[in-house]
Amino acid sequence: MQNVAQPYRSVLYIPGSKTRALEKAQSLPVDAIIFDLEDAVSPDEKIAARELLAQTLRDTDYGPRKCIVRVNGGDTQWGAEDLATFVEVAPDAILLPKVEDPKVVSDLAKRLKGNTTIWAMMETPRGILNAATIAAAPKVEGFVMGTNDLAKDLGSRGRDAMRTSLQMCLLAARAEGLVCVDGVYNAFKDEDGLRVECEEGRDMGFDGKTLIHPAQIGTANTVFAPSEDDLDLARRQVAAFEQAKAEGQGVAVVDGKIVENLHVETATRLLAKANAINLLEGA
Repeated sequence: MQNVAQPYRSVLYIPGSKTRALEKAQSLPVDAIIFDLEDAVSPDEKIAARELLAQTLRDTDYGPRKCIVRVNGGDTQWGAEDLATFVEVAPDAILLPKVEDPKVVSDLAKRLKGNTTIWAMMETPRGILNAATIAAAPKVEGFVMGTNDLAKDLGSRGRDAMRTSLQMCLLAARAEGLVCVDGVYNAFKDEDGLRVECEEGRDMGFDGKTLIHPAQIGTANTVFAPSEDDLDLARRQVAAFEQAKAEGQGVAVVDGKIVENLHVETATRLLAKANAINLLEGA
């Protein structure tokens, strides 16, 4: 189940092979880091990257940032050893690429140590169609949308063509209480385009966005954070509902709109998220 207060506004991919990037990540204002051994690492660097990342995670404190390791797939020559290594290192989570059925998740779940959880890359048509069973597999904490690979497999152009796939994964994630983060925006110098896509993802229901460059962090953090207006309304809804309960009423009215228990639950989660963001940014 998702920790509803844990923010995932910005989830940055960091190549597991780049020492400087691994060092810089300690000071970035990012909510979560995906230390990538798959797409971001060339074949001739895979083994060295695995060793470097394992040692880095053993020796380095990334503070409150969620540390997620994306391993190579089980169908590659590096996948099995990646899993064996990081099961022992025990990061916050292991991210499996191209998950298409729950078996690969269940197999890994039996091997995990400590509090390590599993995240799944949802990036193939078969994976999307099996999203509900993957979400219900043991130890799964989150979905990451792999929109580049999905677009390739679908033969589609543009985000509209992937809307059904995005919503299917969101539905599956929410049914099981999982985190679900949106895919990357490739034009990392296009801040306006990134903002538009972040706003769209936020309005769809995503917890945050995966990022390919530190320059994208600020926009994602801003868009996916509760606004001051949101927080003001949430506080007033909670206060009004508590007053209504004290008076023996089951509903309250705020700004001319009915406030029921479900609205208070949403408001409470929003306030908890804001508190978590403040703690993270103050760390």
